[in-house]
Amino acid sequence: MLSADSLTEFAAVVEAGSISEAARELGVGRSNLSRRLSLLEVRLGVRLLHRETRRLALTPAGEELYRRGQRVAADVDAAWDSVRQLDDIPRGPLRVSVPDERLAKADLFVQFAADFPEVRLEVSMTSRHVDLIGEGIDVAIRFGKITNESLVTRKLSTTTSLLCASPTYLQRRGVPRTAKQLARHDCIVGFAGERTPALSWPLLSGGSIRVQARFCAEGIDLQVAAAERGLGIALLPQALVIEQLGARRLLPVLQDQVGVDTPMNLVFVVRDLMPPAMRVFIDRAVVYFAKRPAMF
Repeated sequence: MLSADSLTEFAAVVEAGSISEAARELGVGRSNLSRRLSLLEVRLGVRLLHRETRRLALTPAGEELYRRGQRVAADVDAAWDSVRQLDDIPRGPLRVSVPDERLAKADLFVQFAADFPEVRLEVSMTSRHVDLIGEGIDVAIRFGKITNESLVTRKLSTTTSLLCASPTYLQRRGVPRTAKQLARHDCIVGFAGERTPALSWPLLSGGSIRVQARFCAEGIDLQVAAAERGLGIALLPQALVIEQLGARRLLPVLQDQVGVDTPMNLVFVVRDLMPPAMRVFIDRAVVYFAKRPAMF
């Protein structure tokens, strides 16, 4: 039967770059470790390593096992720590995914890392909904409805978005009076997926309206800048354009017809033993965003 120990030994060999060095780090004999790696390949029915004269090279199967094995090894370490450490101090790796650069800059992360120096915090930024288990992510912040029933969801806040455009654009192209008239306008949009522009906007009455993208950008800040420069109409979080609206550098458009309230959620996978670092981070994030309901 395959075990977590096999993954730990395999990962040690990959990270050490040689069986001999890994055997010294693990405190086992080189021949025993080599034999166990060969047995692992036999049981899996695939070759994991190319054993060259001076180095080891991962096969595609080895790369996949190593990537997924890192998550298992981290979970094993966290489980031992949870049992051993009665002080319940957060420590070890914590991987967090956020969808937007503005969120990545929140002082929640820096303060957490400063308060818990034994935690190895990794914050990655992507608009893609990552596979938490497959990609080894502990916690993710996501906008929109969560449809994956295997994830635990903690609501952080709600973001209200509305259509905006610069006065110069509206003077040049006219003010749309109905949602259908948006088809004749230049629009500034984000991405619905990694490479798919979001070409529909939500109607307050339900459903959506198709739009034409003049400018497409992943970052909200870039969309705001494009709208201010008069490149088109954009669907933007109200909290992020309060200053522009107040100074009339941007004007609201079709407020009674187009817009959306989008929840921002914290999501994670249920675990029998949740590492203290993960539990404390989740609790802190909920409190942090509760104090800043209109921040994002």
